[in-house]
Amino acid sequence: MARLLSVNVGLPRDIAWQGKTVHTAVWKEPVAGRRMVRRLNIDGDGQGDLAGHGGEHRAVFVYQIESYHYWQSQLGRTDFKYGEFGENLTIDGLADDEVCIGDRYRIGAALFEVTQPRVTCYRVGIRMNEPRMAALLVAHDRPGFYFRVLDEGEVEAGDEIVRVVRGQGEMTVAEVNALLYKPGHPADRL
Repeated sequence: MARLLSVNVGLPRDIAWQGKTVHTAVWKEPVAGRRMVRRLNIDGDGQGDLAGHGGEHRAVFVYQIESYHYWQSQLGRTDFKYGEFGENLTIDGLADDEVCIGDRYRIGAALFEVTQPRVTCYRVGIRMNEPRMAALLVAHDRPGFYFRVLDEGEVEAGDEIVRVVRGQGEMTVAEVNALLYKPGHPADRL
């Protein structure tokens, strides 16, 4: 059974990086209690770069605890905390190679639809102090995915995640991520 482990939010702020100022909201922190999920984000959350993040089809970013464990091993780190990858929802379950675009999930009182794999940008590397992180997320097939919000409602850590509809076409997040960002596209899947 899939479960919501943490709800993470953060507002945009300016960060000094390589002699420049970067406006970002990649620093997400866990919040306690129920939190309202709205059409464009979660109460208390925001995006720093609206051209690349946010909007109706990228309202909520999801990342799996299994990927946390993978990166701890790959990077030799033990300092990760929920929200480290810039995600709004840290979950147990729903692997990228199992979840399909168009799948719909009920979490708490909200209904979500999977829209696309993470649009990886350099800001996650700033957050994690690992400049290669954007490329690694793609190369290692661990992007995470975005939800759009179909029914607004409150969610809370501990809520069960229930699939209510399977996506038409049954293309997984991992498959779509590979089609977008990797070479060697299988013609039948295009």
